Amino acid sequence: MTLINTINKEQIPQHVAIIMDGNGRWAQQRGNQRIFGHQNGVNAVRAATEAAAEVGVKYLTLYAFSSENWGRPQPEVDALMHLLVETINSEIDTLLKNDISLQAIGNINALPSPVQEKLADGIKRTAHCKTLTTILALNYGGRDEIINATRRIATDVKNGLINAESINNDTFAQYLYTQNIPDPALMIRTSGEVRLSNFLLWQLAYAELYFTPVLWPDFSKENFFEAIAEFQKRERRFGKTSEQL
Repeated sequence: MTLINTINKEQIPQHVAIIMDGNGRWAQQRGNQRIFGHQNGVNAVRAATEAAAEVGVKYLTLYAFSSENWGRPQPEVDALMHLLVETINSEIDTLLKNDISLQAIGNINALPSPVQEKLADGIKRTAHCKTLTTILALNYGGRDEIINATRRIATDVKNGLINAESINNDTFAQYLYTQNIPDPALMIRTSGEVRLSNFLLWQLAYAELYFTPVLWPDFSKENFFEAIAEFQKRERRFGKTSEQL
């Protein structure tokens, strides 16, 4: 019996977020440059996306490029931007075939024009797809997102569009990149690192965190199913006691 057959389809997290870590180390272990790991990481993106669709996840957010990643060596940054365009080109037909829509969050306007154009095209072409929404977090930083949301709220309060006293969690969430998207119930991070790295800081407040030593290019469908199985073993109390559930 494969692992997917042991998963309770009635307890699938609606939204799963993944920090795709370990591409560089994977490449270096094989005596190659870091970009070689990023290139092979595309296979893991495909595996995770297909696995999410197979078990009934509705939203899958992938941390593809952080706002801090601009500090990496320029050749690596350039290669990543080129790889992103290539990947959207190569995967768009697969997304359409599997009824998967594409979205992006982050400071998209600061990305190179070819990336913006390819993203916009992919988002437009897959907008009708309903089985799964794959969200790429690009030039994304959780603190920047919260600061930007606060600025926009302050402007709307100043202009009389909203009342400061009426602001609550739901109000604030509508000013985030993820407005109208449910918060992740499960966050997966590969490569053995155990931190959030400025990823979805507001949205992950009550997510179950799952860390695996598997380097991202080696992440398989079975690894995704393992994370789902572990999620289903946990008791999600949201501040309540076990007896109240």
